[in-house]
Amino acid sequence: MQSFHPSLSTILDQHEQFRAPTLSVQDTKNIIEKFITPITEVDNVGIFDSLGRVLAEDIISPFNVPPHDNSAMDGFAFNSEQLKVSTPLKLTIIGESFAGRPFHGHVNLGECVKIMTGAVMPTGCDTVVPQEMTTCSAIDIKSQQEISFDGSKLRLGDNRRFAGEDLVSGQIAICKGKRLGAAELGLIASLGIAKVSVYRRLRVAYFSTGDEVRSLGEALTEGSIYDSNRYTVFALLKNLGIEMIDLGVAPDHPDALETTLRQACQAADAVITSGGVSVGAADYTKEVMARMGEVAFWTIGMRPGRPMAFGRISHHEKSAYLFGLPGNPVAVMVSFLYFVRDALLHMQSAQAQTLLLVPARSLRAIRKRQGRTEYQRGIANIDDDGQLQVQVTGSQGSGVLRSMAEANCMIVLPDEQADVAAGTWVKIHLFDGLLR
Repeated sequence: MQSFHPSLSTILDQHEQFRAPTLSVQDTKNIIEKFITPITEVDNVGIFDSLGRVLAEDIISPFNVPPHDNSAMDGFAFNSEQLKVSTPLKLTIIGESFAGRPFHGHVNLGECVKIMTGAVMPTGCDTVVPQEMTTCSAIDIKSQQEISFDGSKLRLGDNRRFAGEDLVSGQIAICKGKRLGAAELGLIASLGIAKVSVYRRLRVAYFSTGDEVRSLGEALTEGSIYDSNRYTVFALLKNLGIEMIDLGVAPDHPDALETTLRQACQAADAVITSGGVSVGAADYTKEVMARMGEVAFWTIGMRPGRPMAFGRISHHEKSAYLFGLPGNPVAVMVSFLYFVRDALLHMQSAQAQTLLLVPARSLRAIRKRQGRTEYQRGIANIDDDGQLQVQVTGSQGSGVLRSMAEANCMIVLPDEQADVAAGTWVKIHLFDGLLR
């Protein structure tokens, strides 16, 4: 059972700026982070089931990686003392060392061993000359061979990987809180570890609101529209490896909203709604949510996505965090990316995954009002000089979902930014790993 502290009202009272009529984007993030308590329950799962999960304890290397000195490439292993003697250097080949089949014996001065990438370095050898740097020739009737090469082009230890160069026995290989991806699974397997401790999957319920909203498969009537928000939220949650609970569409009625919220509370750690939180539509929503817990309704200094509800609701001793997002499709996605995503990662006890802002040159002028953060959909590419450039997708209305499908990045214009002139450098978030 999670312990919830402090109350949302306490957090808001502690900071004067949190009581402002309009919250900044950063203040909104700060409130959410202060209020949320991460889950603590742990599952012990096999490596194949750990993909996308959050590591609950450090992975410790049980041995040195690599476990022995080995060759970094195909070539010939020898003692580097001879590099000081002569150029070109001539060495007799006395054997071979393969990965998994090492050479047994000692290599003396004047000798070398043909070695493959990853093979154990033979006793007496500390350096590898790449095969392409050598010339090989027979030296007697028994077909014994020797190599010759320019020793001045090599130094002690070239092309040799040391035992423990990657990881030393007892060293932390992966830190607690890391979301496990392909590289992490490969590293865990390389350490011979078959099971790992991960935090249990976060359970998130989501639903849309509105009498005009229809689910796929239902007939459209006059004034009705198909629901897109649930499918967008589904995809965004899927990227975070979360257990999802789709509660459909709740009509614009207090009883229907309360019933759906109670159902969500019983099943989930967090609830995401879309629609019904704007100034004109939130009267009964506030009343219902006030009966169920502690929820704040905010106006945020951003575009798109100004209205948002956040707090915690309870039913039958079960509690869930609530994220009430706007109804417009693009506003839902922006609010999720810049508020809900970080909150859900924090709830999973995951390490912070700050979205990387990169500079790009704006190809065209962009209209921007000071005093709010604007997230404009953009298309970024590399110009002939190798520099990143970007332009907006066109209409930036919060209902133009097509613009998100066309975009490959978000142009982030901070509060203090005014209109952007063509050629000005701006900051962008690339969508790779976020939406696709």
